[in-house]
Amino acid sequence: MALTLSGLMLYAMWLVLGVMGLSFVVDLFKSFAAGTFSSSSVTSYLKDLLYFVFPLFLLSNMMPLDHTDFLLKIAYYLGVLGVVYHYVGGYFKK
Repeated sequence: MALTLSGLMLYAMWLVLGVMGLSFVVDLFKSFAAGTFSSSSVTSYLKDLLYFVFPLFLLSNMMPLDHTDFLLKIAYYLGVLGVVYHYVGGYFKK
């Protein structure tokens, strides 16, 4: 089974990875500036990749099983919105 990110799904995945990467770089810079760097910050982002991005890839790979052509896409885009909301909401809480 091949990775089937196409069209808007690809841009949505880039949005998720961009928001996660930006959050990682900002937090890394803040921890280096404060002198409180620890490896737990890196492992938390690796955990987020496993918990947030991997299920999105699984949903995209299950697209051929969806005969309606929209149920898994709706789930995929809701997942993308959830991840973006999680990270963007984290900026406003800090």
